[in-house]
Amino acid sequence: MSRRSHKKPVDDSDIDMTPMLDIVFIMLIFFIVTATFLDEKGIDLTQPPPPPDSLDNPEPKPAIIVFIDARNQCSVDGNSAECDRVTLVVEGTLGEKPGANIILRVSELAKHGNLVSLKDSFDQKGLPSKIEIIPAS
Repeated sequence: MSRRSHKKPVDDSDIDMTPMLDIVFIMLIFFIVTATFLDEKGIDLTQPPPPPDSLDNPEPKPAIIVFIDARNQCSVDGNSAECDRVTLVVEGTLGEKPGANIILRVSELAKHGNLVSLKDSFDQKGLPSKIEIIPAS
């Protein structure tokens, strides 16, 4: 009786991963090169420091106060105004108060879209303004 050896066939089916790694690195380089990074500007919400206490305080500049309440109603110096016409009202008030500071007082509950649109319109007209957030009571 002859013995037959039952040799198991050698499994030489290893997969070469080198081409796949090449493709992955090429795709990585492609996405890094073609990626665009946006430089978006934000609104500066930092409060200015309080003025120093001194006896020789010059007379403060007049201020134009634009207020947006929790119901998204706008007013300029206490007078009600349409939110989309506030910039025109402020420009008219600047004729009466030349060199006045513009202060945007916004309720914490107001929609931020109104604040952004007003700030953008003032910036487009070259009118510097400061923002003050009023906490909800």
